Amino acid sequence: MQPAAGHLVLSRVVRTPRLTLLPVGKENLPDLVRLKADPEAFSLMLHGTRTPERTEEELEDDIDFWEVRGYGTWAVHRTEDGEFLGIAGLMERPDGRGVALRYALWPSCRGHGYAREAARAALDFGHAAGLRRIIGIARETNAASRAVMTDIGMAEAGEFRNAGNRMLVFESLR
Repeated sequence: MQPAAGHLVLSRVVRTPRLTLLPVGKENLPDLVRLKADPEAFSLMLHGTRTPERTEEELEDDIDFWEVRGYGTWAVHRTEDGEFLGIAGLMERPDGRGVALRYALWPSCRGHGYAREAARAALDFGHAAGLRRIIGIARETNAASRAVMTDIGMAEAGEFRNAGNRMLVFESLR
């Protein structure tokens, strides 16, 4: 894909002090199947846990999304040992609310700041790619996700109800 004249070209690989974020690819399917089927890791994500078949379909969509948009979902790895920790990235919300930050890491990653580090990297990438507004959505009861978004500078900007749950909308404007 050739960039338009005057457009910033970003590397799709993102490195933070402790993490390496790589665009998801077919090689990630086994890890993604396990992550997306784990209720502790994925039950609070939009549409909840996934079947292996649904995960494979979503992976194909995620790969295509990178090609069309130039941003998308990364596989998050700990740099020191290459261990797959989860996913982080940017997606177009199916409800038309805009481009949204997303992240889901293994429960064993909690309390280490990995979600915050990966989410900040995804947010910064999106803004550097020219996205002026990026949102994040969390259930009112998901204190951990709300804390991550607040800590990386996102501000509460609204709410809506989904399947009986109060959903909070956060946004980052640059």
